[in-house]
Amino acid sequence: METTATTPQRDATALERFFGIRAAGSRTKTEIVAGITTFLTAMYIIVVNPGILSAAGVPFPAALTATVIVSFLGSCAMGLYARNPVLVAPGMGMNALFAFVMVHGGKMPWQTALGCVFWSGVIFAVLAVFNARKLVVDAIPANLRHAVSCGIGLFISLIGLVNAKFVVGDPVTIVHSASLNPVVITFLIGLAVTTILVARKVTGALMLGIVFTTVISIPIGRFWGDGTAYWPAAIATKTLVNWNGLFAAPDFSAIGQLDLVGSLKVVYWPFIFVMLFTSFFDALSTFMAISEAGKLYDSDGNPRNIRQSMMVDSFAALVSAPLGTSPANAYIESAAGISAGGRTGLVAVVAGLCFLPFLFLSPLLSLVPAIATAPALVLVGVFMMEAITQIEWHRFDEAIPAFLAMILIPLTYSITDGVAYGFLAFVVLKSATGRAKEIKPAMWIIAAFSLVLLSQL
Repeated sequence: METTATTPQRDATALERFFGIRAAGSRTKTEIVAGITTFLTAMYIIVVNPGILSAAGVPFPAALTATVIVSFLGSCAMGLYARNPVLVAPGMGMNALFAFVMVHGGKMPWQTALGCVFWSGVIFAVLAVFNARKLVVDAIPANLRHAVSCGIGLFISLIGLVNAKFVVGDPVTIVHSASLNPVVITFLIGLAVTTILVARKVTGALMLGIVFTTVISIPIGRFWGDGTAYWPAAIATKTLVNWNGLFAAPDFSAIGQLDLVGSLKVVYWPFIFVMLFTSFFDALSTFMAISEAGKLYDSDGNPRNIRQSMMVDSFAALVSAPLGTSPANAYIESAAGISAGGRTGLVAVVAGLCFLPFLFLSPLLSLVPAIATAPALVLVGVFMMEAITQIEWHRFDEAIPAFLAMILIPLTYSITDGVAYGFLAFVVLKSATGRAKEIKPAMWIIAAFSLVLLSQL
């Protein structure tokens, strides 16, 4: 009796000790809730990634299976090895680069494109092993680091507002806010409730907000319109919350389909370079921003376990191609879990485990629409803006590059583009104002790579 009673406590203590939960100022329950929250904000990738890859010829079911496996492996590796609360999954933007730039634009078979993904992952892994990250991180000034964190926060909020159909395109003003239709009203109610829960410091506020918004989205398309018709809509149209069954068998047909030899042709080298550079700086920028949001620093003031995190990211990119998907990388949506209190690798492990059932239960994803996670994403942007106060706005040679990086990340809808322009502006301004000696050698190299990357896009 006594042994049975004390075993759970002993297991819990071992779990806390392995991940350093108490040392990080957190609790096991908080970490689990944060992991589920992170998963809910990023689960869209399970169907969105296959949708994009299928446009390149990859079978949708096979791409879905690859997405789930890579997300599970990458996230668990991030939690167990790097001990950071960061979800890893096939990257948005990277999948578009794969499908529309490489396959359609470069006229290459999708199997060859997977080969390019593999070789970029190999180079990424070499850079991670030899700690090239340290040279890069040390070369980036603090003001730019803070700006990247804020820029990614704005980017996350913009993604949420777009997913909620609150911000829509306009041929004259580029964007504008949508009219008060059922989708927008539902989003605003969900945002209000989630905001109140956050302000009242309710445990699991973001996750509860996602669940609440999902529930109040059920009437859309059943009792009122889905936003394609203006309020009030008497005729039910497209439903947002759907039941499409429970079970779907996994498809492993894309595994091992990469063309390793054909992808090494010289004509494909630029694609390998662009994918490598994009993966590397997306990962680095995400880790810097997430560390800023959660104050996850080491004794030197650098992002915690950054070397291990970059190695995991390179591992995920490396195994993506053999499994049949575009490169995986760290997800900015991980900030949602951090905002929910997550501080350790248990968050990533929980998020990774949440992916695994969807090898067989992918139809259930239709129960959580994009609008349900939108309030959480908007609020994550709020949490990540704290770093803006640390930018030295009175130093224009530092403030202008920082501002450009911060504003261009959301406006270009690309972390890599915003960061690249910020780096270039920093080098140009420092050189033009007679402060070139403040530019570290690695920053010159980064700026040169940034220029080459932007010319390829």
